[in-house]
Amino acid sequence: MPPLRVLWVASEAAGFLKTGGLGDVVGSLPKALENRGMDVRIVMPLYRGIQWDELERLEGVLPVPMYYGEGRAAVRLGRLPGSAVPVYFVEHRGYFDRPHLYGPPEDAYADNLERFTFLSRAALELAKVLGFVPDVVHAHDWQTALVPAYVNILGRGSPLEGAATVFTIHNMAHQGIFESGAYFITGLGPGHFQPDELEHFGELNLMKGGIQHCTMLSTVSPNYAREIQLPAYGFGLDGVLAHRHDSLRGILNGIDTDEWDPAKDPFLARSYDAKNLSGKAVCKAALQREMGLPVRADVPIFSVVARLTPQKGLDVLAQALPRILEWDVQWVLLGSGEAAAEQFFTEVARLQGDRFRVHIGFDNGLAHRIEAGADFFVMPSRFEPCGLNQLYSLRYGTLPVVRATGGLVDTVANYDERNGGGTGFVFHDLNSGSLADTIGWAASTFYDRPHHLKTMRQRAMLQDFSWNRSAADYEKLYLEAYLRRSGHARR
Repeated sequence: MPPLRVLWVASEAAGFLKTGGLGDVVGSLPKALENRGMDVRIVMPLYRGIQWDELERLEGVLPVPMYYGEGRAAVRLGRLPGSAVPVYFVEHRGYFDRPHLYGPPEDAYADNLERFTFLSRAALELAKVLGFVPDVVHAHDWQTALVPAYVNILGRGSPLEGAATVFTIHNMAHQGIFESGAYFITGLGPGHFQPDELEHFGELNLMKGGIQHCTMLSTVSPNYAREIQLPAYGFGLDGVLAHRHDSLRGILNGIDTDEWDPAKDPFLARSYDAKNLSGKAVCKAALQREMGLPVRADVPIFSVVARLTPQKGLDVLAQALPRILEWDVQWVLLGSGEAAAEQFFTEVARLQGDRFRVHIGFDNGLAHRIEAGADFFVMPSRFEPCGLNQLYSLRYGTLPVVRATGGLVDTVANYDERNGGGTGFVFHDLNSGSLADTIGWAASTFYDRPHHLKTMRQRAMLQDFSWNRSAADYEKLYLEAYLRRSGHARR
């Protein structure tokens, strides 16, 4: 049997450029799919900041049908780092040679609909030019949500007509909503701007179109797949998702277990593993020195590495901090985002620098050292489709303190004081009292039940969150999509 052929269309990928979890998935999961024998190819934009000269420029020009006629793109070829997975970069300087992927912080480019329409059309045209006829086309988030519609509507009579489509939702909060007058940019014709397809309360909703047109639908954790069918988490599309529940699968994200491995992490002061945790104490002292905290082994370090946005619930942490910082604890925070949040946490560090230190911005090496040196990792998220930092924390024996939402429910088992069971500390109500109580519970465990802490750390570090597990589930999803689209199993 020839290998399963899968075309990925995405707006970012770790190893080149990324802004969040979507990029991490695109930069990692295809490697695991390749290891399972699939022929996976990725199409993404060629952004400013990618090393253009290190890519092979393919001959010719790719014509791309657009509402204004024919657009034109060059194509460059690279490989996903650490693999043979081809990555085709769509080169269009007007659309993608810009300072930001989607727009400046807390803003968006006014022509994002046109930019990602171009990417979606270009990916499918490129497959035809390459003679790559995919069994499955896999699109990701609102930026490529038009791809399933293009396969269904514009792919008729083309080599793509028989391709199944999978659409993965990484975050329901970002749906690609545009005013109705911009619909013509999609090139789909007025007949498809209706409630069963791309129209949602009078506006163009790209994610809705992807949900309605894809063969199969997935999201990044089993619990999030349940949550998004409820009004509290569906961001207005809960009814549409509930209608397609028989096609929806929740597949937990994995992590790159080579990059995130305390036994061989080059950023750490000392390596360690579940059998020998002594190196973690060395990493803790090194983190305290780096962040300007008193070097003490007898005090717990709580940590945060996050975007400073409402999704992450750090406003609730801000409300709880006055109470928490009365205790004998230390805190380190790494992140950037809303200006008010940056200013607040910077001021806390100025006033209480012996207990709270902050680094505004992002530093990958520091993120690794925080995961290794901290005792606890705090994620009071309002919603969390999967979450990656709690997975990194578990891998490093840094016990997560999390709210029971999304993928956090699927990955963190609550502590059992009776026997030391669990891998972290879980709370349900998002308010400052519940958060402070749970942080206090973790701190008391550090002080009063250190034998439980050690057992939990070792248990956490032995969990399997590799992409190999996820890849097997995606292979099942692709084969189910193929069966639904073709009417027969792949052979």
